[in-house]
Amino acid sequence: MTMDSAHAPHAGGGGGGGPATAMERPVPAIHPPRTADTPRPGPGRPARLRRARAAAPLLVGDALALAATGALVPGLRLAPLVLLPMLALHLSLQLRGGLYRRRISPSALLELPALLGHALVLWCTAAGCLAAVGPWRVLDWTVLATAVTTQTLAGCVVRGVVHQLVRLVAARRNHSTLVIGTGPAAQQISAALLAHPVYGMRPVGVVETAPAADADPAGGEGGSGLPVLAGHEEIARAVIQTTVRHALFAGPGRTAADDASLIRLLGGYGVRLWLVDTAGPEHRRVSADHLWGFAVRPLDAPVHRAGRWGKRVLDASLACLALLAAAPVLGVCALAVRLSDGPGVVFRQERIGMDGRAFTLLKFRTLRPADDHESATRWSVAADRRMSAVGSLLRRTSLDELPQLWNVLRGDMSLVGPRPERPYFVTKFSGCHPGYRSRHRMPVGITGLAQVSGLRGDTSIEDRARFDNHYIDSWSLWQDICILVRTAASLFRLGGS
Repeated sequence: MTMDSAHAPHAGGGGGGGPATAMERPVPAIHPPRTADTPRPGPGRPARLRRARAAAPLLVGDALALAATGALVPGLRLAPLVLLPMLALHLSLQLRGGLYRRRISPSALLELPALLGHALVLWCTAAGCLAAVGPWRVLDWTVLATAVTTQTLAGCVVRGVVHQLVRLVAARRNHSTLVIGTGPAAQQISAALLAHPVYGMRPVGVVETAPAADADPAGGEGGSGLPVLAGHEEIARAVIQTTVRHALFAGPGRTAADDASLIRLLGGYGVRLWLVDTAGPEHRRVSADHLWGFAVRPLDAPVHRAGRWGKRVLDASLACLALLAAAPVLGVCALAVRLSDGPGVVFRQERIGMDGRAFTLLKFRTLRPADDHESATRWSVAADRRMSAVGSLLRRTSLDELPQLWNVLRGDMSLVGPRPERPYFVTKFSGCHPGYRSRHRMPVGITGLAQVSGLRGDTSIEDRARFDNHYIDSWSLWQDICILVRTAASLFRLGGS
């Protein structure tokens, strides 16, 4: 098929412009502008070194807790050569559990269940390995329970001391911070940071993501007295001149962080991004981390790096197998299109993928558009009389989508994810529907949660965006497998998209 959907009255009005990154009004610069040859910092080595330095005290504390357990628990008698692999396993468990991740309000008591679980795994593994070496190495159950308890309590105490020291240092050495949001939300977060320096963040400017209803049209300061930054150039200058380390996106849920270009800009300077939900998460489970009672979490992709690798491996392996299995079907479809509609079997079209990057999507041609403008801006050709019987059959059976398996194999797309759209409609929908830009936080897909939930054809764009964002926020590899199974089942029901 040439277009993804049938007529979409739900797409909303208001044409082409996406949401503004900031209010376009002149404001005084924070400092005199630097020259054009000012070097631009990147997110590479300096940012990684800062993260490593932040995690170093906890790493040392966990190592001391393990050493203290080995020295204090009677009956262990473990050689240093045994403690070294145990230390490596212990630190790996802590890292995998996210216990070295930067938090705004860390709490050793809240980490206690994770510490207990890691201690159980560590010492049960050690006991099993020692028993395999020889029966004289078997640890008594009492000794094992004492080791687990000591390890957990020692780790909790050490981490509590480290967290307290970090708070004291943060209160003395606040890092420059940008607050990104509109109206009361940004004012509340700025006021909380100014009143509580223990968070280690000092607001130096506000970036308004949309015009506030009560904004001063001529002003250069927000309600909190902070400079209001307008435009990416001014934001970049502020980041460089005040050495901004943190940026807080303040607002209701994901809608506060819909501007992918602003996120890329700040991330390019090594700024740590946070999402502060000032409206409350309703029934959604959130992290225990908070900023003066507001739920806060790192503004990163919701898929962990290991999860991304798992998703990529699943995509590449299944796409390769599917291409081999579907080779005869691909050949028959290509021949049918060639005989029915003439040359030009494969249709290529620009689509927007992850992080707003454009790529070329492949399909079997079902209709030859009049020109490039029609191809880029016409929403649907489902009822177009120019479509041949072969094109109609390919659309109804979704066989026209098969060449996208090559996009998956190349890494342009995933098997499961939000459906990619053309640049014209991405701009249009981003201006009409809050949260639409957030769909691009993850690789786009051939199928997705919205599609298997019946949101195909003449359905609401707002509903699709909501389903896509829910899929991203709750992503798991198992959910991808379930969506693929539901997609396979739906292929037996003709209808296309």
